[in-house]
Amino acid sequence: MIRLTEQEFYDIVSYVKATYGIDLSKKKQLIESRMYPILFERNLDNFTDYFNLVRGRNSAEITVMLNRLTTNHTYFMREPTHFEFLKNNLLPVWEKEKKEKVLRIWSAGCSSGEEAYTAIMVLKDYFGFQKWDYRILATDISARVIENAQNSVYSKDALQNIPKLWVNKYFIKKGDDQYILSEDVKKEVIFKYFNLMESFIFKNKFDLIFCRNVMIYFDQPTKKALIQKFYNVLNPGGYLFIGHSETIQNGSTDFKYIKPSIYHKE
Repeated sequence: MIRLTEQEFYDIVSYVKATYGIDLSKKKQLIESRMYPILFERNLDNFTDYFNLVRGRNSAEITVMLNRLTTNHTYFMREPTHFEFLKNNLLPVWEKEKKEKVLRIWSAGCSSGEEAYTAIMVLKDYFGFQKWDYRILATDISARVIENAQNSVYSKDALQNIPKLWVNKYFIKKGDDQYILSEDVKKEVIFKYFNLMESFIFKNKFDLIFCRNVMIYFDQPTKKALIQKFYNVLNPGGYLFIGHSETIQNGSTDFKYIKPSIYHKE
């Protein structure tokens, strides 16, 4: 197995941190084990040659590297308390207060789309035939997972936590273990490549932002800066949902703590 030198380790940690905000400073063994098969496939005998491909802005190699170094595992109705809070606490208030009947939601770090699509199904289930505009922006730094999300073909296991009624209503069975999401749900989600380290320039502000199990890869200063950027692009009264394993330090932002992993902009 090819070993990662200290200089190579420093170079890749610095590059990934500066470009994508991901902190790999304690992940030397992970980098070696996950990237070695890629070097073998490329017939390279050191990490420097591979990292030169990445630093040369080879988009295909950047995607491969990020997919290897981060985890994109997710499924429908993951961390269901967020969707219950959306349905039971937020939607009734917005239904009464929003005269224009418009909702703007962002799934930041959307992975293969299950989070955004679950939110759309919650909205469809709640609003029924009411005429609301509630498209979701879903973004990720991995072109591969965005492509998978747009293809929207999922395994039976990915659907096991959603109501059977939703499976019958919003999916078409393909073979024994695959389901295709209906166009009725797909059309409500806009997928885009987006690096959270970039400036946030959006035409409209959001009512709700999902950024779940993404900041586990960031150090505290990067996380603090990102949370402030989320705060700035939320409407007054908007909410931020983070992963259940993640926290925001008390007093470090202007967000008001509501309950574990749920924060409010007053």
